[in-house]
Amino acid sequence: VIYPFGVVKLFRDNTERINNIDYSPTGDLLLTSSDDDQIVIYDCEKGTSKRTLNSKKYGVDLIHFTHGKNSAIYASTKIDDTIRYLSLHDNKFIRYFPGHSKKVVTLSMSPIDDSFISGSVDKTLRLWDLRSPNCQGMMHIGGRPVAAFDPEGLIFAAGINSEIIKLYDLRSFDKGPFSTFELNQEKECDWTGLKFSPDGKNILVSTNGSVIRLVDAFSGTPLKTFAGHINNKGIPLEASFSPDSQFVFSGSTDGHVHVWNAETGYKVAVLNGDHTGPVQCIQFNPKYMMLASACSHMSFWLPALDQ
Repeated sequence: VIYPFGVVKLFRDNTERINNIDYSPTGDLLLTSSDDDQIVIYDCEKGTSKRTLNSKKYGVDLIHFTHGKNSAIYASTKIDDTIRYLSLHDNKFIRYFPGHSKKVVTLSMSPIDDSFISGSVDKTLRLWDLRSPNCQGMMHIGGRPVAAFDPEGLIFAAGINSEIIKLYDLRSFDKGPFSTFELNQEKECDWTGLKFSPDGKNILVSTNGSVIRLVDAFSGTPLKTFAGHINNKGIPLEASFSPDSQFVFSGSTDGHVHVWNAETGYKVAVLNGDHTGPVQCIQFNPKYMMLASACSHMSFWLPALDQ
């Protein structure tokens, strides 16, 4: 399935690096944030760029859809470190979530309800509810965090200082983690992202170096290290699963997309998407057979049969 993938649409809506992408839960829309302070909404069914919104005053990073496709949350890059909740329908802020005192570096929306978690270089993780501007809970974690919800939205994982993963039950997170996995600390790079596989069995750890780690979500056992892609610029390259959890995708600083078999750890393909810069963002559509990758422009990929 992977080999015949090719780029079918190339969008040049942005002038600078696209720093985050996120699909709507139904897979028909894709949302992006960029260093040029623009939010772009793409229609995945039609293969068109639907709308562009600006966040010139606050900047925009780590953008995520909430449950509907009409609103989003994102982190700021200017003025302060408040998280903003935006109505995409009329481009108005619904709510602000102040609290972090330094740059927010991780943001994850619950797949089942209005909860989300944020983590910052102020060494805290905060749990929020979209309906309230007040933080629902805070954890001092003693290091730079990465965090993510599991597919069921019942637990979340926090990666700390590029060596420890802690698992928390959402209903009793204030009691502390129910599991703690200590891994060998990264020497050459830092952890920059954390994702559960869609089947919930594994955790994928992406870095700002040229390795990606796969860890068993139940035992914390290191399973695989994916390597061979280039990251010579210390960029936080996103790594993602295919919806069946069988393949892992990552960009590289030379503009290529690398694909590994998650079970064997072997690389199965290197795809050329005509990217002119480092491919920082890459995600597989949750509902359609479609891949999106982004440098400062956005590429939509389909299998050759669909082209």
